[in-house]
Amino acid sequence: MSKITASYFEIPVNDLNRAIDFYNYIFGVSFEIENIHGNKFAFFPDKIGALAKGESYKPSKDGARIYFDVQNIDKTMEKVLEKGGKELFPKTLAGGSVFVAEFEDSEGNCIALSSVE
Repeated sequence: MSKITASYFEIPVNDLNRAIDFYNYIFGVSFEIENIHGNKFAFFPDKIGALAKGESYKPSKDGARIYFDVQNIDKTMEKVLEKGGKELFPKTLAGGSVFVAEFEDSEGNCIALSSVE
């Protein structure tokens, strides 16, 4: 069986500036903005993924989950709530020493957090 690795993600947004502000506050990262094929992208550092605005990008709580590894879920979730996000799934032990949680971002997407504590 072949090994498969995810290499890139896109988070759909309705308001790119609002989403940039939200994710910058939560993760303390800056974004590089580009227009590609009629869509507007705000790339995370090292272009691991992007916030994506365009006709085919529809924010939703349904569908795939993107997990961001963080040092502390509780502190990260505090920032999410301070910035107007909503907790969708509380911090829960997933196995071993891995914890997970989910939140709704500024655009209505379900985003997950993961940490080893």
